[in-house]
Formats: sequence, structure tokens, C-alpha cells
Amino acid sequence: MKLTRRDFAAGIVAGLAAPHVITSARAQGATIKIGMCAPVTGPAAESGRYAIQGAKLALEAVNKAGGILGKQAELIIEDDQTTNPGIVLAFSKLASQSDIVGFLGSIRSTQVHAMAPDVLKLGKPVMIGGTDPNLTHMGNQWLFRFRPNDSYSGRVIAEYGVNTLGKKKWAVLHSTDAFGTAGGKALTAALEKLGCPSVLDQGYANQSQDFTPVVLAIKQSGADILGSYFTFENDLGIFARQLRQLGVNIPWVGSPSIVNITALKLAGPALYNTYGVADYAEDSSEASKAFGKLYRDAVKVAPDNQSSWPYDAVTVLAAAINKAGSTDPAKIREAILLIKKFPGAEGEYNFDQNGDGLHGYNIVKNDKGKIVFDKHIEFND
Repeated sequence: MKLTRRDFAAGIVAGLAAPHVITSARAQGATIKIGMCAPVTGPAAESGRYAIQGAKLALEAVNKAGGILGKQAELIIEDDQTTNPGIVLAFSKLASQSDIVGFLGSIRSTQVHAMAPDVLKLGKPVMIGGTDPNLTHMGNQWLFRFRPNDSYSGRVIAEYGVNTLGKKKWAVLHSTDAFGTAGGKALTAALEKLGCPSVLDQGYANQSQDFTPVVLAIKQSGADILGSYFTFENDLGIFARQLRQLGVNIPWVGSPSIVNITALKLAGPALYNTYGVADYAEDSSEASKAFGKLYRDAVKVAPDNQSSWPYDAVTVLAAAINKAGSTDPAKIREAILLIKKFPGAEGEYNFDQNGDGLHGYNIVKNDKGKIVFDKHIEFND
């Protein structure tokens, strides 16, 4: 299905159009509230600003298109402090407001795991960006994912490195948190299926300041290619610089953090000629291009997945509520699961019964600091 920019705009308007005309919010003094947990402080504060901007741009589009159920939508933000206890507290504050109809959680799987018990207890839809496959397979019907999960990223990294780059001896590097562990397992499993078991499976602790032992382990392993899952961009920036300083220049294919704006700023030339799986790639579709222009015009910087998934999350949540004609959580959930062929910034959304909306990844290359789209790989199984 080929989507044009006109299709994207039309999809937004059609999806957001309320089935019934209701007295305007300004006349009633009422709004539809959406809650958002975001890293306003902590090591992910910069990427948090991008996420908030993406959500706000979506909210502006929603309100211009008629709002939600005829009312203007409002975003209520709580700081998750880039920590697990922080997001539990942030979500608790939002959940205590009974008039919030849906939520945006975290892009970090470990934080989503931390808040998941409270999400299940509350019983309202929560949009997430965390990519640990387990998040939508643990019996929590209220989590809806707006990025492809790592069972797809591992397969794409492995397939591209082995079949396109022709490399067989892999070093797999990953954070030891929930995201990194799941991603590392997905990549090693995919490599084994391709007949290329990793020569090194190396974990690291988040917020490390010295990656010298990790780099030396990679160097001594004899690996001819590196696959990585980094949770935080500042860790990736430090590692990339130290990797190059110690003379390791093997091909590197990383998880989406390798092409995030923050990582690119921190690592600079150390990330030149690396590859990444990117759920958001500006040139991957007409809808992605349309979001890219919207974001650049508003923020004056290039967008990445920190901003694209919250944009899609707000847009889809609003469309689902309008389709349901109600703010009843069960009806919203049913409407989200029925969404098919919805053109979003991240890709075309087709939700499965587990709450996963996307099922493939883009491969991109860092060409002297510019992220260049190569190809999209989609899986149907």
C-alpha cells in the first residue's frame, strides 16, 4: 500500500473526526486529558524534550482536526526522572487523576516493566515505546506498543549483517537491563538460525563511564562485526569514542539508539559509517516525510524515534477514542486493536491482539553524520 502525504493528512483528519458533534470544549470549559510520563530530568532529559515535542505536535494536529469527541485534548506531563522508581511515581500521580483517559509510558523497557503492575491495576490504555518483546506477552492487556519489538530488530540486524555485509563472526554487546538483555537474546538467537553463533556475548551496566574492558574484549574476540543494544545515548557516545580510540573499526549495526539525535551529537565522527535499525526513518514513507517536515518546521532539528512514536501514540489514541465514541477503557482498547493500515510517522499500523502495532524495521547508515535510509524489512510471522 503506497501512502502519499495527502493520504497521511487525510488519514489524520478522518481518523480524528468524532462520530457525534458535541458542544465545544471552550463552551463547556472541559478537555479530554492524556497523561504522559517523560524524562524531564535525569540522563535522558534531552531525548525527553524531543518526546514531549512529538506528543505536543500530535495534540495540535488532533485539536485542529476537531479534537477528541468534540473536545479539545490536553497533555498532562509528569517527570519520570529517567529511573524506574521515578516512572512508578509519575504514573501514580497521573493515575490518581480520574479524568485522564489514556497515557503515554516510556521508550525504555525497564521502566515499562516497573510501571506495568500499576497499569494492569488501573485498567486504562497505556501507549509505550519499550521494545522488549515480553512487554506485550505477559498478560497485560492495557499496553500498546508504538515501535517494533526486538524480536524484529534482532532478526533485521542479523540478516543485514550476515547477508548484506557478509560478516560471520559477531560480537554482541548489550545493556544488562530488561531492554538490553531481551535485545541481546533476540540477536544471538537470530544469528544462530543463520548459522553464525556469536563469538562474544558481552553485557555492560548502564551509566558506565569507562568501556575500556568491553572494547578490549571485543578486540580480543576476533569478531569482524559488532551488533549492539544500548539503552542510553550517553553510554553509546562514550563507548563509540573509546572503541575508535582503541583502534576497533569493524562494521557496527546497532539498535535504534545508534541513530538518535542525542547519540549522534555525543559521538560525532565515532559513529560515521555505522548502521542501525531505525523504526523511524524520514525517507521510508510519505507519512514519515510529512512528519519530518512538520517536526523540522516546528523544532528546527531533525526528528528521530524519540519524537515519532509519541506523535503516533497520541494520534492513534485520539483516533481510537473517536472511533469508539466513548472514553470507556474497554471500548478504547477494542478500537485500538481494530486499527489497520493506519499511516503513521513510524510506519503503517496494523495492531495484533497482543498490542503490537508495527512489525518491521528500517536499515539506515550514518554517512558522515547524515542518516541515510537503505531499505525496510517487514516480517509477517
